[in-house]
Amino acid sequence: MIKLFSILRKLGQNYGKIYFILRLNRFSMYSIVDIETTGNGYKGQKITEISIFLFDGQKVIDEFTSLVNPERKIPNYISNLTGITEAMVSNAPKFYEIAKKVVEITKDAIFVAHNVHFDYGVIREEFKRLGFNFNRKKLCTVRLSRKIIPDLSSYSLGNICDSEGIIIAERHRAKGDAEATLELFRKLIERDKNFTINSFLHPKSRDVALPPLLDKVVVDNLPETYGVYYFRNTQKEVIYVGKANNIKQRVISHFYDKKKKERTMCLETADISYKETGSEILALLHESSEIKHFYPKFNRAQRRSGEAFGLFSYKDRNGILHLAFDRLKLVPNPIVKFYSMIECSKTLEKMCAQFELCPKFCHLETKANTCFHFQIKKCRGICSGKETSENYNKRVHKALQPFNLQTENLVLKEKGRTRNEIGIVLILNGIYRGFGFINKDIKIEKPEEYERYIQPKKDNRDIKRILTSYIAKKIDSNLL
Repeated sequence: MIKLFSILRKLGQNYGKIYFILRLNRFSMYSIVDIETTGNGYKGQKITEISIFLFDGQKVIDEFTSLVNPERKIPNYISNLTGITEAMVSNAPKFYEIAKKVVEITKDAIFVAHNVHFDYGVIREEFKRLGFNFNRKKLCTVRLSRKIIPDLSSYSLGNICDSEGIIIAERHRAKGDAEATLELFRKLIERDKNFTINSFLHPKSRDVALPPLLDKVVVDNLPETYGVYYFRNTQKEVIYVGKANNIKQRVISHFYDKKKKERTMCLETADISYKETGSEILALLHESSEIKHFYPKFNRAQRRSGEAFGLFSYKDRNGILHLAFDRLKLVPNPIVKFYSMIECSKTLEKMCAQFELCPKFCHLETKANTCFHFQIKKCRGICSGKETSENYNKRVHKALQPFNLQTENLVLKEKGRTRNEIGIVLILNGIYRGFGFINKDIKIEKPEEYERYIQPKKDNRDIKRILTSYIAKKIDSNLL
């Protein structure tokens, strides 16, 4: 081998790259890494288990595996996925206690992981909290597999290992996944006939996972925060809107996806912009409204807003309480909101049947002097004057009781984009009015006063779904 290197040196500049490739494959060290975490985006999550194999391209030189006490609660769904419980990590070392070993076993080695941006990002954040700058060269076995083993339906670790006959001893445990990644990387080295691994490591090589029209600087400058991001084509048109707990990580994940829609979208992407929101709920709300504003070609869900209708009440000159509905923009103080005329009329029909209300005064029948219920003797007779308006109105109020909770004023407060800021979501009379940001020092007593600080947004069924889910989780967690 030494003699071959000597010959290549003498052959001159044209063979310089070949010499570099052979030298790098022979003498590089790799740290094959896998971690398990508490979840919630790599800036917010903590490591619960780590496994690292130091590999010289042929054999394992060293190994380190350990559970880690994350010093926070492990969600049940994470424990169900990984099998790692709070009891298992209660007496495990904290990250700062194993940090020195992690530095030592990865020093002067190339950091290799399956979806390396995730594992590397989480570990880097752990070191950042300790005031240490963790910096290593990286290789991603997802990216390498796409180049060396093309045309797989999925590049998840499980799918690639199935296709390559690699047995994963313990799926979703750090050591089992790290061992599987090591075996995958060994196979990639053996099958790397086009020197793909070396081209990814060459300091002048371009990140081949990026879309061809997209400048790498754009991706490098993306923040690792909550927010909404926009894929734009060469005409600056928004072709996709997405939300993320970590904008950079989520954007990069699109480039790894093998689905036809994702590939087509990435090929058209020439620029990416973003807006930070400070919290997940604001990102979800902003994403939903932006999709309906831009109507991007690659967003299939949430594009149709539909026209909303509002249920309202009023008293006529005889003191009878009427129920009616109209388009939401024509209803100043709706009792409750619906997203189709059919949904609204069906609700009124059920109220009529359950509380013996008059279809005529619910505006389900408009032409007859007496309602159909009266004609078949199922109406108490308010429409013909045989029942007092006072008794009838009591039943109307009783019918409306279930909607009272939906008409309250509510201000949801979340983290802002900076330490001195609070993110707010405003709901007045059960209607979403928008979101915004205020300085922490501003004191406000009435919900209506928040309107001056919000960006007005339209309410719709998707917003209702997002807020209902969010509020339910807050109630379950006793946070609301």
